[in-house]
Amino acid sequence: MKLKWWKILCIVFLFFTFTAGFLIHVPIIGNLHQSIRNFFFHVPMWFGMIGLLSLSLVYSIAYLRTQNLKHDVYASEFAKTGIIFGMLGLATGSIWAKYTWGEFWSNDPKQIAAAIAVLIYLAYLVLRGSMTDFDKRARISSVYNIFAYFIYIPLIIILPRLVQSLHPGGMEGAKGGGNPALGGGSLDATMEMVFWPAVFGWLLLGLWISSLKIRLSLLANKNLIK
Repeated sequence: MKLKWWKILCIVFLFFTFTAGFLIHVPIIGNLHQSIRNFFFHVPMWFGMIGLLSLSLVYSIAYLRTQNLKHDVYASEFAKTGIIFGMLGLATGSIWAKYTWGEFWSNDPKQIAAAIAVLIYLAYLVLRGSMTDFDKRARISSVYNIFAYFIYIPLIIILPRLVQSLHPGGMEGAKGGGNPALGGGSLDATMEMVFWPAVFGWLLLGLWISSLKIRLSLLANKNLIK
């Protein structure tokens, strides 16, 4: 079967990330040392999650406008893949925290906010699973999805910047002063060369996984969905 161009790009970007991410020379920033290489995986996973959940939001709105169950399937599958990326982001973040801050979980505001955000979307899946009527499930879960998204964005982007945090971009933390920001002038050209392909690679991987799950779901419900 011939691969589409964006799938080929996904493979190229991820291959480049996994090779260059481990081989390139990285700058020594603060107490990060070689653990900074996790930056090429941990952060792009969250970018991928944001992209997938944004697509899920768009399709939930589309369902409420058209009442087309196909849009609900798209919203559900994009959300499921986004949750997987969020869990991977939490896992890689915890490993990074162990080497940088000395423990897997520091009760950092961004860690807590990210965990709450993932739980909110897990509740979305529980809500969907609690209803058997397709139209009712689609309608209620679409409304929930819209509210969940607009809670999720402030939780992971805005709130952690308003309080003390060990993460970059927040106020100076209480445990060692946090880390230098990994953006703007402190993210050198070599790291950017790997980082942005990693972002697009993980996002395209999420789209690829979601497209396969969407096709399976549509086939499983072909008698109900036109």
